[in-house]
Amino acid sequence: MIHKDSKIYIAGHNGMVGKAIHKCLVENAYTNVIGKSSKELDLRDQQSVRNFFEQEKPQIVIDAAARVGGILANSNYPYQFLMDNMLIQNNLFTASLETNVDKFVFLGSSCIYPKLAPQPLKEEYLLTSSLESTNEWYALAKITGVKTCEAIRKQYGKDYVSLMPTNLYGTQDNFDLQTSHVMPAMIRKFHEAKLMGNIPVTLWGTGTPLREFLHVNDLASAVLFAVENRLSENLYNVGVSKDISINDLALLIQKIVGHTGEIIWDKSKPDGTPRKLMDTTKLNQLGWYPKIDLESGIRDTYNWFVNNIHTIKEVKM
Repeated sequence: MIHKDSKIYIAGHNGMVGKAIHKCLVENAYTNVIGKSSKELDLRDQQSVRNFFEQEKPQIVIDAAARVGGILANSNYPYQFLMDNMLIQNNLFTASLETNVDKFVFLGSSCIYPKLAPQPLKEEYLLTSSLESTNEWYALAKITGVKTCEAIRKQYGKDYVSLMPTNLYGTQDNFDLQTSHVMPAMIRKFHEAKLMGNIPVTLWGTGTPLREFLHVNDLASAVLFAVENRLSENLYNVGVSKDISINDLALLIQKIVGHTGEIIWDKSKPDGTPRKLMDTTKLNQLGWYPKIDLESGIRDTYNWFVNNIHTIKEVKM
């Protein structure tokens, strides 16, 4: 039974997703939410993770910890994206199972689905064909997490569930141009180009792929929903069931930032998956829906970026 004073451990509590989840839980009167920084606890170290679980004895674990990045980072660091993510989640699953954690919420990504799967993406499309090559290492790691969660449910009857969000954005995002995802990279590029006299902005690809974007606070509300309800299945998509072309996204961000210069598309760069629209019927039917529209969410994110630009650090791989 989950109570407001149940001990909840958020792995990755300092990241964009982890911070949003922590804020959501506290705002909903959960009083015993804990976390450890990567300096305090290396989640890739099995013994350290096990010792932490033995000491703290969390009742609920939310896995928001991962090595993440865009096309460039995935292409340059395939080993780290595969191995680090597998180590992190495997250690968390093992320690949770061995210390009898009541509930586990595993977070992944829409990139687990095949590159050319039918749209919108349904949960049952998992492992039906080939992955997108630009992020297959991260996707493979997350797929093993989904299947580990499923195996634990099947063998031990545990309330462990996987939530697969679509592309996330929001405050606390990573704005490093070498490792960030498409939206924060665009926000930074347009902002810096505006400050330099509205010089042209060069973006990757053709601008034609379609992408769906979910504000991180909406994902946090889905995690809360999973914490407070015993979900009957292993895997649920989390999204807004609406997408936008990368070109139209660029124009929207350009408008919000106030950049008036030219946009140049570098068609020699990869586009990635043509479309990744999530079918969120399963979670919607249970009563969860997103609340933040895209333009409002981008304005919120841009305002945070401008107000916190002095604190943003470049990410070292």
